Amino acid sequence: MDQLHQIIQKAFRDAADYLATGESANRPKIALTGMGSEHGEENAMAAAKMAAARGVDVYYIGTLEAEGVTTIHVADEEEGHKKMDELVESGEVDGAVTMHYPFPIGVSTVGRVVTPAKGKEMFIATTTGTSSSDRIEGMIKNAVYGIITAKSCGIKNPTVGILNVDGARQTEMALNQLKEGGYEFEWATSARADGGAVMRGNDVLQGTADVMVMDSLTGNVMIKMMSAYTTGGSFESTGSGYGPGIGMDYEKLILIISRASGAPLIANALEYAAQLVRGKVFQVAKNEFAKAEKAGLSKILEARKASAKGAAAAAEEEVKCPPSEPCTSSIPGIEVMDLEDAAKVLWKAGIYAETGMGCTGPLVMMSDANKERAVELLRAAGYIG
Repeated sequence: MDQLHQIIQKAFRDAADYLATGESANRPKIALTGMGSEHGEENAMAAAKMAAARGVDVYYIGTLEAEGVTTIHVADEEEGHKKMDELVESGEVDGAVTMHYPFPIGVSTVGRVVTPAKGKEMFIATTTGTSSSDRIEGMIKNAVYGIITAKSCGIKNPTVGILNVDGARQTEMALNQLKEGGYEFEWATSARADGGAVMRGNDVLQGTADVMVMDSLTGNVMIKMMSAYTTGGSFESTGSGYGPGIGMDYEKLILIISRASGAPLIANALEYAAQLVRGKVFQVAKNEFAKAEKAGLSKILEARKASAKGAAAAAEEEVKCPPSEPCTSSIPGIEVMDLEDAAKVLWKAGIYAETGMGCTGPLVMMSDANKERAVELLRAAGYIG
């Protein structure tokens, strides 16, 4: 089957779609690079056929051909990536699904999984790429990236939760500041008895939040596990992959899968891309970034950098521990990496404090008599909200 034959077939297919639904022009054109998969090209082509049957115009970049799919022949994986870039840059396709891509700093991908406990979809923000070289700044941005993606996929008011990893509490405080500044979003509430917006592993399994925020390295591990937990890890069978690269002023729709991704997941990724095209993801991004900026995003991020420098300086300062006394009260919600520095803030004020780890996370402990003052000091120093 040559290229001309495929083009003629596509023209007839579009005409038939238009007569049936009047929506031929709304079939998004999505490229798929098929070479390089651990499961062979046949796996990728099987996905292309599935997605084509669901209303996506798939431009398959590789060596295989199939009914209903437009093949663009290339000799190898490197040529395939160059061709994909050409198609996206020229606008010949609306987006692409591929196994790797060098996103610039500031751009990271929002994955999409089906959670096992209740079969609920959840967006993981983020899974590849680097939103920022600063972990907490990156997680703050990841929350906005996740909201953008969820809204583009039709969730009008997505709920947001933060996975209980290093930086979660600082991220929560910054996002609360953004919320107070006028950026509207809804916090998810943990399914565990103590609630809160900081999510546990149970919440990941249940899909408690529409958007689950974390750093991209954790997100990468998380999405691999969520995609392949039923297969022993060698074949990613569920969900929609690692998702689109999202970032300020970034307007190339590139979605990531992995070399271990199976045909069902790749087909979902192609459909995910099509949904983002229909949902005008870059217009949504422009609107959300503008609203976040108006609510003070840049100022919050700058304050975060200044706070980090101050904490580093305080850590170097020599502070003597006051005489010990029984610690009968505790303050949760402090980052594990900040525990020692937070305790030193209290020591400097003459309050004896110890650090520990409770079932809900890190704690700074002190006497009942000193708790109220300790809360004031730690809040002023930016360790708690």
